[in-house]
Amino acid sequence: MPQEAWSPKRERQYDHVKESLKKRGRSEDTAERIAAATVNQTRTAKGETKEPKAPSERAQAGRDMAAAGRKGSRARARRRV
Repeated sequence: MPQEAWSPKRERQYDHVKESLKKRGRSEDTAERIAAATVNQTRTAKGETKEPKAPSERAQAGRDMAAAGRKGSRARARRRV
């Protein structure tokens, strides 16, 4: 499912995410869908998309990626203070 627009780095990211999800018990289809969404969100946050995105959209994607790395609401609450 890797897209032609993806760089080799993003294709490796897709494969890694997909394999991790399959190891956790996700179905092949679900793992592919989530992996593709993760790569596309990362590309948007890093400004790697073909169409230019508004700075606010890129910033939101970056915040989403950062929040995904934090575990649970307690971690988010501590960072806001």
